[in-house]
Amino acid sequence: MPSVAIDDNKRMHLRVSPEAKAKLIRAAAIQNTDLTNFIMQTALKEADSVIEAAEAVVLSRRDFARVLELLENPPKPNAKLGAAIAALPSAI
Repeated sequence: MPSVAIDDNKRMHLRVSPEAKAKLIRAAAIQNTDLTNFIMQTALKEADSVIEAAEAVVLSRRDFARVLELLENPPKPNAKLGAAIAALPSAI
């Protein structure tokens, strides 16, 4: 997940065209809220949607059944896995 630097202050600066600002103000007024609240509510809903879509794993029924099968009955380690485990530093 990419990391983003976050300023400590609580302000964000946003450049918008006069037409876009007028549309946002109009939509905020229709919802009987102020511009900041309208933008935050809308942006946070979209952020939640984007994050959920990026983090969700959707499997077909067949693939879901296969994952469950592998969790319940994992395959025996192969030679490559055995070599990788042997190459790990010993635990202290």
